[in-house]
Amino acid sequence: MADFMSNFWSWFIIVPTVVGIIALFWLNRWMTTPGKGPEEGAAKPTGHVWDGDLEELSNPLPRWWLNLFYLTLIFAIVYLVLYPGLGTFAGALGWTSTGQYDTEIKRARDRFDPLYEKYLRLRIEDLARDPEARRTGERLYITYCTGCHGADARGGKGYPNLRDRDWLFGGDPAQIKESIMKGRGRAGSMPTWEAVLGQEGLFNVTEYVLSLSGKRHDENAAVAGRVKFQQLCIACHGKDGRGNPQLGAPNLADNIWLYGGSQKDIMESIAKGRGNEMPAWGEFLGEAKSHLLASYIYGLSRPELREKRRP
Repeated sequence: MADFMSNFWSWFIIVPTVVGIIALFWLNRWMTTPGKGPEEGAAKPTGHVWDGDLEELSNPLPRWWLNLFYLTLIFAIVYLVLYPGLGTFAGALGWTSTGQYDTEIKRARDRFDPLYEKYLRLRIEDLARDPEARRTGERLYITYCTGCHGADARGGKGYPNLRDRDWLFGGDPAQIKESIMKGRGRAGSMPTWEAVLGQEGLFNVTEYVLSLSGKRHDENAAVAGRVKFQQLCIACHGKDGRGNPQLGAPNLADNIWLYGGSQKDIMESIAKGRGNEMPAWGEFLGEAKSHLLASYIYGLSRPELREKRRP
């Protein structure tokens, strides 16, 4: 990276750019020198002839057209003086794409954040019952969350379903808001166990995990797998396999699977490990939007909150 950012590369951009602009000025000037136009005499033939008498002549471009080229070159010079474009030269205006982005974000926040502040004063549970808050929260969800969790919030392989009540890091309002604002790193990652267990151990533990959720399994293998499970897996998943929200360890006894619940999928998860990472949105969205978004997500798995309350 140090070699790429050296002065050589800056001059590698500056020199061809400046030389190119000068060369184009010279070319324009050469094309408009006296004697090139038909007013100085008949244009010279180029020697290209078609159909016997159709001859190509060396007429220059019209002067107005060439003047347009001069204007574009002058524009290029002014642009390169004002804005970055010549290597590491920052431009006279000091413009940067990052600065423009920050300015636009600040302008948007100054305009729209006050609209969300009113929601911050209400509890997440109460917002989940409010139709207006749900509509606004849904728009936030569509904008920022559908890329991973899907338009229907049912997730996909490796992306949690937000409509059920199975939560890796807890599903109460405060925990959902924390997941949105702070993200969830790789603390809940599943390590690889293939080298430790071997093929027979992998099969046995897989069969035991299948038995926890009442799936069809090999009973003898499950008995042997239980021993390994108690030795290696209870630190995260607990002795009964019901997980630990503090660690993001999933419940293995509820038949809800983030990466699939077939024998093949479970064995692959144990052998190769799994690693999810939820990005932190707090800095980008701010607390008010995160609060409202948490209320919408909280209500997705609780349809009773969305029912109209009787007077």
